[in-house]
Amino acid sequence: MSDLKKYIEKRKALDKVFAENYEEGYHDFKIGVMIREARRQAGLTQKQLADRIRVKPPLISRLENNAGDVRLSTLHKIASGLNLKLNVGLSAVSFGSLGPDTKLTN
Repeated sequence: MSDLKKYIEKRKALDKVFAENYEEGYHDFKIGVMIREARRQAGLTQKQLADRIRVKPPLISRLENNAGDVRLSTLHKIASGLNLKLNVGLSAVSFGSLGPDTKLTN
C-alpha cells in the first residue's frame, strides 16, 4: 500500500467527517473521469461532444473536472452522444440506528 493510501486510510479512521466527504468526493471525481475517458475513446473533443448532444462546451469540461452535481438526464445525453448505454445502480449504505420502518424526509 502506498504512503498516500496509508495516510488516507488512517485519516478516514480518525476523522469521520473526512471519511464521509472523501467517499462522496471520490464518487464525483470517478464520474468525471469516466466521462472523459469515454469521450477520448470515442475520439471526440469536448466541443465535438457538446455539439453532438446540444450543450455548451463548458458543461462537458465542468462535468469532466467535477461532476458533483449532474442530472441523470445529462448523463443519459452524454452516454447517447458517445453511443453508450447508461447503467445506474443502487447499493446498500449504513443507516446506523435507522431501521427498515424509519421514514426519511427532506
